[in-house]
Amino acid sequence: MEKTLNTMEPEKAVIAGLAADNMNIHDRSTEESLNELEALLETAGGICLGRALQSRRSVEPRTFIGEGKVQELKEIAELHDCTLAVFDNELSPSQIRALSEDLGMRVIDRSSLILDIFAGRARTREGRLQVELAQYKYLLPRLTGMWSHLVSQTGTSAPIGTRGPGETQLETDRRHIRRKITKLEEELSEVTRNRETQRRLREKNNVPVIALVGYTNAGKSTLLNALTGAGVQAENRLFDTLDTTTRRLAVSDTLEALVSDTVGFIRKLPHHLVNAFKATLEELRYADLLIHVIDASSPQWEEQVRVVDALILELGASDIPRIEAYNKCDLGTEEIPHNPEGSVEISAKTGQGIPHLLEMVELVLSASKKTVIVHLPYDKAGLVETLHREGTVLNTRYLEEAIELDVIINQNLYGRFKNYIFEN
Repeated sequence: MEKTLNTMEPEKAVIAGLAADNMNIHDRSTEESLNELEALLETAGGICLGRALQSRRSVEPRTFIGEGKVQELKEIAELHDCTLAVFDNELSPSQIRALSEDLGMRVIDRSSLILDIFAGRARTREGRLQVELAQYKYLLPRLTGMWSHLVSQTGTSAPIGTRGPGETQLETDRRHIRRKITKLEEELSEVTRNRETQRRLREKNNVPVIALVGYTNAGKSTLLNALTGAGVQAENRLFDTLDTTTRRLAVSDTLEALVSDTVGFIRKLPHHLVNAFKATLEELRYADLLIHVIDASSPQWEEQVRVVDALILELGASDIPRIEAYNKCDLGTEEIPHNPEGSVEISAKTGQGIPHLLEMVELVLSASKKTVIVHLPYDKAGLVETLHREGTVLNTRYLEEAIELDVIINQNLYGRFKNYIFEN
């Protein structure tokens, strides 16, 4: 019987990971990362019936974890009639082939599993385009001999690790796959242009934007519901939210903002997936405020914060004002050391701390707008339109050597025009 994301009979699987001395420290598997891999497997519709964590001085080129550990994993799998092995680390195509032969079952890695979950969760056209692009880029170097076990699987009825492009696409030559990638990138470029148009309209209307960011399952959707009554489905599972949701928020009697939920981050997030979702994630760079939602109940919250901070830096949004919201404080978490000026303890589920969070949001957004005097040389007169479109121009004076404008601008606009801003 084929398994799906919602099947009552989950696919039986074993999981494995490697911590080798010659690996990057963040790529090494740990008990915690295997626990997360097991949760990912459950999200995809599988069940873990055994695990193996191998420590070595170096990666074994053919089987990755070494023949002895492979035999141990095979015995566990045969004992429980498992049909799938999931590795916590990224495997090469040759390693997948060798492990599949030695274990006598399908083998996928963490990246493939995450892509599989995304394929089953994407609902909007943009989300589906992004996932499909990431899948094709992941599959392109893995075409040769890797997919002979497929039997034209498509849709959500396929086994774990095979959802998305079916055998008919995967059997075509690399030229066809590259043409498909180019077409998907062109379609996503159109989505990006539409997003830029929407962003310019928001900026013209001076509506500040707040982006909720955080590790997967930190509670971003629950917080969005608590703040705006958005009614977004929020469940205790990884990657419950994939498609971005934006809602209007009444911060106070005098201030409104737009709040956007974003896809959750996770350690070892496939690089192709980050690139494919940049059309969505780049919105972070244009936000006026980031609320970093942290699962204070997780024993690994510090590592999760590191992962999120690294991705925010990669996306070019590290300079955006940020509030750290330590969520799930109703679960009786221990004292957490953090900066009291830039953080707040909340429970999105019970509403605890939400009024304080809104006060902090109003303070940050009010401080992020500045009234400045801009001196534009006449050869830069074209920039006047930008100030009208993205700021609020109060007065304009045409002087002998420059155009002088009194403008209310946000932090982003201030950074772009700082060379023309007159400081008293």
